[in-house]
Amino acid sequence: MKIRKEDKLANQPNLKTLRKELRSNLTPAEAALWKALQRGQLEGRKFRRQHSFGKFILDFYCPQEKLAVELDGRHHFSEAGFAADSERTAFLNSHGIRVLRFENDAVFEQLDGVLEEIRNAFGNA
Repeated sequence: MKIRKEDKLANQPNLKTLRKELRSNLTPAEAALWKALQRGQLEGRKFRRQHSFGKFILDFYCPQEKLAVELDGRHHFSEAGFAADSERTAFLNSHGIRVLRFENDAVFEQLDGVLEEIRNAFGNA
């Protein structure tokens, strides 16, 4: 069996402890979105939470769609935050992973709209 490059980049052992810690301490926005995504509730798509790829830990990842969903809090809205997010998105895109970003507030104020945007990204690989 041939090991694909993507398989070597996914869930690297050195990030396991951090992934587990992040899953145990979801932000309120992550917890709210996870309730809507878990157990294939969104059109049967399986999402993983706190899935790592390369050096990055993705808030949510749907392997079937190669789709990452990131929730952004205040620290993302700074010059350093924008630069880090740009680097992250470019890296993920270079490996065929599409990235959707939402502000934390959108999950609380417009959850149906967030889910619709995620749903609309299905099949657009």
